[in-house]
Amino acid sequence: MAAKIKQYWLLKSEPSSYGIDNLQRDKQTDWTGVRNFQARNTLRDGMQKGDLAFFYHSSTDPTGIVGIAEIASDAHPDPTAFDEKDSHFDPKSSPSKPMWFSRTVKFVKKFKEVVPLADLRNTKGLEKMVLLQKGSRLSVQPVTEKEWEVIMKLVK
Repeated sequence: MAAKIKQYWLLKSEPSSYGIDNLQRDKQTDWTGVRNFQARNTLRDGMQKGDLAFFYHSSTDPTGIVGIAEIASDAHPDPTAFDEKDSHFDPKSSPSKPMWFSRTVKFVKKFKEVVPLADLRNTKGLEKMVLLQKGSRLSVQPVTEKEWEVIMKLVK
């Protein structure tokens, strides 16, 4: 049996909703509320248990990578899609035919300093990174092994 290749990801969240400090406190959480089909497909089909993800704070100053999380579960139906009181409720999704999925992610590390988006934009080797592409707004996106290594060198 071939060894599983570790993959890398980037998970975006607004710290006012759920930030790295929340994940550090909670130890793990379900990554719920993703309502973009491409991001959903990544969550459902692309990620594997044991993969690593950068935790990215958006809609703050500065925006940037603030830590690392590990994918800790297989994909499972996103329970927020079935909860009429939740802002992510989707009447077209049901437990028997779920449209939306989540993964449990667990805290690995919080960086001492944010790796700001501006620094990422100016770093050789990251030119093709999904995060840096014009119009890229996905909350779940792939990171290549080379990009992961380049970014880890930026971490202070």
